[in-house]
Amino acid sequence: MAFDTQAWLAEARALIGSAHVLSADRGDDLSAYTRDWRGKFQEPALAVLRPADTGEVQALMRLAARSGVAVIPQGGNTGMCAASVPVPGGRPQAILQLGRMDRIFEIDPENNTATVQAGCILQTLRERAAAAGRLFPLSLGAEGSCQIGGNIATNAGGVQVLRYGNMRDLVLGLEVVLPDGERLDLLRGLRKDNTGYDLKQFFIGAEGTLGVITAATVKLFPAPSAGSVAFAGLDSIGQAVRLLGAMRARMGERFAAFELISGDAVDLVRRYFPDTPALLERRWPWHVLMEAADGGGDEALREAMQAALMACLEEGCVEDVVLAGNLGQGRTLWSLRENITHAQQMDGGNIKHDISLPISRIPAFVERMLPQLRQSFPGARPIVYGHLGDGNLHFNVSAPAGVAPAAWQERTGAVNRLVHDAVAAMRGSISAEHGVGQLKRHEMASYKTAAELDVMRRIKRALDPQGLMNPGKVL
Repeated sequence: MAFDTQAWLAEARALIGSAHVLSADRGDDLSAYTRDWRGKFQEPALAVLRPADTGEVQALMRLAARSGVAVIPQGGNTGMCAASVPVPGGRPQAILQLGRMDRIFEIDPENNTATVQAGCILQTLRERAAAAGRLFPLSLGAEGSCQIGGNIATNAGGVQVLRYGNMRDLVLGLEVVLPDGERLDLLRGLRKDNTGYDLKQFFIGAEGTLGVITAATVKLFPAPSAGSVAFAGLDSIGQAVRLLGAMRARMGERFAAFELISGDAVDLVRRYFPDTPALLERRWPWHVLMEAADGGGDEALREAMQAALMACLEEGCVEDVVLAGNLGQGRTLWSLRENITHAQQMDGGNIKHDISLPISRIPAFVERMLPQLRQSFPGARPIVYGHLGDGNLHFNVSAPAGVAPAAWQERTGAVNRLVHDAVAAMRGSISAEHGVGQLKRHEMASYKTAAELDVMRRIKRALDPQGLMNPGKVL
């Protein structure tokens, strides 16, 4: 029997209200929901569904299961791998947009937890936690629009993973609606619970392919009262790795962030943001941006940071360094790191890689890969930066001068093979914090073992036997 679009839409509208079921047939503009953030993927959707609570999500999932409609959970749609937009062909696909589910149920300072709906904006949670004297440490460029459910579904990382871990480390409990509409209540604020399988881990990083995350209990931490930021120049990545070890040994748990930035990345930022100050006296091939934080005073922390850096200078772990004198100067230092992505967008075409490696192997990887790229793709401009403290590099390759962005994107497969094969040879991962989505789905077979893929498919079949959840993603 042919699928009756109008009957399905009418039933969905009866469940959650007509205003919250958007569809092209009545003139609604769905482009903001059906196109990924990078503008690489766009396919039509049957509807955009905007539920207000978990009960409405359950009702919509029961409707989808009964009618065979695929469901694509979507948060802020800020992901890098097109995991939250439709794929070509197949059954009708409805986007389940969770933005209306944005309540913060509880900030519990004594337990150092927050319980929120999946549609809660990351920045909102950070601000509410700060008002209670607490820190929610996940911080990334899209925090003003990304949502907690999406952060969990992609296992987001950010700049403070070195100290606090990624999203998987920050989640204590989840509420999930399964593909058949059943509610799975794992919403507990416990740090110890050894009663069988840790079911929440199936859904963290699964990119909405196993169920819909509707709420979460996450860890909070005492808000730091002091911070200190430094920017250093180095001759090599090997020197940066030595500096990381030396600073962690001296600063301990106070050491929160350690970002690697290539000289080419700094040059690119200065080209498009000419007001960026010259932070060091000369150009260095590599830089690191470091931050420490604790519950003491700014001056005491700054003195400790200065003493550690002076010792590193004497040991040859660093060549040149500037230490921010106050909060404003610290923000200036961070602005250079934060503007790399914007500068790349302004510069034109680049092929992005979000890779992770054992920290000890990163120098060898970069030293081999840079000349190989330039030999295989003359004029290519590698822009390397990222979270060296946790082994995650954004190893992006900008188009040669004069090459149109579209023409450069046609080389994506060849560039990816060169980079990803080298990553795999060093026992690394082709996705550190951006996920797989539909962008990297076809590469999974090359970089995951047959046994790993088989187990993943068994889990998918067990939880989603109809294949309703986010088809065409991950597997």
